[in-house]
Amino acid sequence: KFYQHATTEASQATLASVSPVFAVMKLDKEGNTTYFEKKKTELYQELGLQARDLRFQHLMSIATRNNRIIMRMEFLKAVITPEFLLILDYRNLNLEHWLFNELASQLAGEGQLVTYSLPFEFRAIEAILQYRISKLQGRLNTLQPQILETLEALVDPKLLSVDRSKLHILLQNGKSLSELETDLKVFKETILEILDEEELIEELCLSKWTDPQVFEESTSGIDHAEEMELLLENYYRQAEDLANEARELRVLIDDSESIIFINLDSHRNVMMRLNLQLTMGTFSLSLFGLIGVAFGMNLESSLEEDPRIFWLVTGIMFLGSGLIWRRLLSFLGRHLEPPLPPHVPAVLKKSQPAAGRVEIRSNLKAETFGLSRSTLTNQ
Repeated sequence: KFYQHATTEASQATLASVSPVFAVMKLDKEGNTTYFEKKKTELYQELGLQARDLRFQHLMSIATRNNRIIMRMEFLKAVITPEFLLILDYRNLNLEHWLFNELASQLAGEGQLVTYSLPFEFRAIEAILQYRISKLQGRLNTLQPQILETLEALVDPKLLSVDRSKLHILLQNGKSLSELETDLKVFKETILEILDEEELIEELCLSKWTDPQVFEESTSGIDHAEEMELLLENYYRQAEDLANEARELRVLIDDSESIIFINLDSHRNVMMRLNLQLTMGTFSLSLFGLIGVAFGMNLESSLEEDPRIFWLVTGIMFLGSGLIWRRLLSFLGRHLEPPLPPHVPAVLKKSQPAAGRVEIRSNLKAETFGLSRSTLTNQ
């Protein structure tokens, strides 16, 4: 027994010595900031949490445990209590500007957050959600002009070929857009899971169960759970708007791919038609060139003595070849002409302007690149 007890103490000491150390930024209600380092074991014991609560995964998460809110937003790891906010592993280039210049003033109620009159956890949650939304908005604002500029260069009908460098840029932007859509989907799903459960919304209101004044306000008619629900719904709608904009960009990329294929097919058809015309011309010359071949044989006749026969035979060859080539071109033109449009009755002609307006409205996206679908169809 003594040996087992000594072994257990030694293993615990070893685990404590190798346990990760968090660089912690602590912000209180007044916006005062302190910095310190603490081991993971000491930190979760001090906060009354379990070790798994500080085992942050890469996915976004919002959870409550022992009157504490544990949030993970990409690189941001935070623990919210009714009195203070802890930012773990804050030494990140993507976080420094926001942490040192904006977060403290937002928590102190000096910013433009709408929760300045509500308990501290409301301000902390809104500050973190606002940071995450602003990051997603910034990524979308960076991608949108790049994608529009690349698509505008690719769908130009005057180009006979597609610039591969532009296609490479579009591929990279498409991957970034897919990652943005995934992050927006995860953000929306995380918020929606909380909105679907009233108990989770109640658990996010920490001061309601610890501060008697806040509890009295809740019982007197100021429903903090409803305020928390409105707060989460606001950022859910913002994420939904960003997802709609990203979806519109995805639709533009898909439509532009169709336009590029139409342009390439059009140029390919022109080259095939030219090749066919040259083939018919070669066939015509070869057909009447047999006359020259026949006269060029080493056979004696009375025609080679007349100097006018050469010009006569040469003229017949070129004239016959030209007639045959013209005949083949007219045959090709008759079979490649588009069919005539069907006759439109007078009753349907009255509703045509409305349909035209619908078509114009549906083609606004394509007109952004200086080319509409109807123009491409005619080409």
